[in-house]
Amino acid sequence: MELRFKEKFAYGLGAVGKDMVYMLSASYVLYYFQDILGVSAVIMGTILLVARIFDAFNDPIMGIIVAKTNTRFGKFRPWLMIGTVTNAIVLYVMFAAPPSLDAKGLVAYAAVTYILWGVTYTMMDIPYWSMIPAFTKGGKEREGLSTLGRSCAGVGSAIVTIFTMMAVHAIGGSDERVGFKWFALIVAILFVVFITITCVAIKEKSTVDMESPSIGRMFKALITNDQAMVTVIAIVLINCSVYITSNLVIYFFKYDFGGTGWYNSYTLFNMFGGGVQILSMMLFYPLLRKKFDNVRIFYITITSAITGYLVLLAIAFINMSNVFLLFVPGFFIFAANGVLQVLTTVFLANTVDYGQMKNGRRDESVIFSMQTFVVKLASGVAAFIASVCLSINSLSNSETSEAEQVIDFSKNVSESAKLGLRMTMTIIPIAGLVIAIIVFAKKFILTEQKMEEIAEKLDKS
Repeated sequence: MELRFKEKFAYGLGAVGKDMVYMLSASYVLYYFQDILGVSAVIMGTILLVARIFDAFNDPIMGIIVAKTNTRFGKFRPWLMIGTVTNAIVLYVMFAAPPSLDAKGLVAYAAVTYILWGVTYTMMDIPYWSMIPAFTKGGKEREGLSTLGRSCAGVGSAIVTIFTMMAVHAIGGSDERVGFKWFALIVAILFVVFITITCVAIKEKSTVDMESPSIGRMFKALITNDQAMVTVIAIVLINCSVYITSNLVIYFFKYDFGGTGWYNSYTLFNMFGGGVQILSMMLFYPLLRKKFDNVRIFYITITSAITGYLVLLAIAFINMSNVFLLFVPGFFIFAANGVLQVLTTVFLANTVDYGQMKNGRRDESVIFSMQTFVVKLASGVAAFIASVCLSINSLSNSETSEAEQVIDFSKNVSESAKLGLRMTMTIIPIAGLVIAIIVFAKKFILTEQKMEEIAEKLDKS
C-alpha cells in the first residue's frame, strides 16, 4: 500500500517544525548571547563548535538507544515525542536567560543550555529520519519521502529566516532580549504541535528493525565508499559557506548597512531570500530537472551562489542605502542554497546504491546518519569562524536601551571593521564553494548514466 497524502503531509509538517527550531538556534544563538547579552564572541564560537564535536558521539549513542526501544507505540515515535517536548523546553530556556546573571554566569548558562539543546535535538532528529523505513516500502517511495522531508525542512528554515527579527521587534519592541524570549516560545509550541501531528498520522510497522551505526562504522563506510566521501565533503563545504553568511548577515545589516530601522531592511531582505529559497526547492529545481541532469544542476547552482557572493562583494564597496540592490546577489545565493539542499540528499541516496555495488553492503542508515552529523559540524565550524570575525572587528552591542530602535549602530563602527565583516561574509564562502566544485569535478562519478548501470547490476545480482 502506497503512502497516502495525509502521511506525506504529516511527515513533511514535522520537518518544517524541526528545522524552524534548528534554524532559530543555528542562525541566532550567537547573536543572542554575543550581541544582546554581551558574551565574548570567541567564547560563544568555541561553545558552539565543541557542542557540535560532542554530537559526533551523541548521534550514534542515540541511534543505539532508539534501536533497542520496543513499545506498543513503536520504537521511533516515543523518542520523537520525548525529544521534541524536551527540545522545545530547552529552546525556550536557552532564549530566556535570567537578567540577574553576571558575565561568568551567562557563559555557563549558554554552554549548558546549548549542549542540552543539541542532545535533545538529536533525541528527536535521529528517530525522525530513521523511521522512514518503518512506514515506506523502499526504493523510489523511500527516496521520495527523504527528498520531501529535506525540502520541507528547507521551508521551515526559510520561515524562521523570514519572520524572526520581524517578530522579535513586534513582540519586544526595542528590547530584543524580551522579543527573542517570546518568539522562541512560539516556535517551540509550533514545533510540538507539528511533530504531534506527525506521530498521530504515521503508523509504524512493528516488524521493522533499525540499524544503529557506530562512529567507527560511519568512517569505515566513508573510507570504503569514495562517492559518499566526496558528497560529504561537498556538503560540509557548502553548508559552512552558507552558515557563515547566515550567522553574519544580521551583523551586516545592523553595523554596516545601518540606519535607525536596520531590522526592517534585514527582515525585507530575508523575506525575499526565504521566498526565493522555497521557490527554488518547489519550482526552480523541477524546472531545471526537465532540461539538465543533477550533476549539471549542481554546477549551475554552485556557480550561481559564487556569482551572488561576487556581486555582493562588489556592492559592498558602493553606497548600500537601498536594500533592493541587495536582492540581486540575494537571489543567486538563496536560489542556489534551496536547490543544493535537495541535490545533496539525492546524491547521498545514490551513493548508497554505489556502495552496495562496490562493497556488497547497503549502508543506508550509516550514510544518512553521517549527513545529519556533517550538517551539524558545518554549522559549528561556521559559527566559530563568524565569532572570530566578530571578535577581531569588535562588533558587539551588549547595552540595550529603550531608545535602541532609533540608534544607527553603523556610525560607531570603523571602516576597517566593516571591511573585515564584508570579506568574511563573501571571500571565505567563495573559497569554500570553489573547493567544493574542484573536489566534485575531480572525484564525483555518479552521473545518471552511471546510476543506470549500477541499477542494472544490482537487479541482476
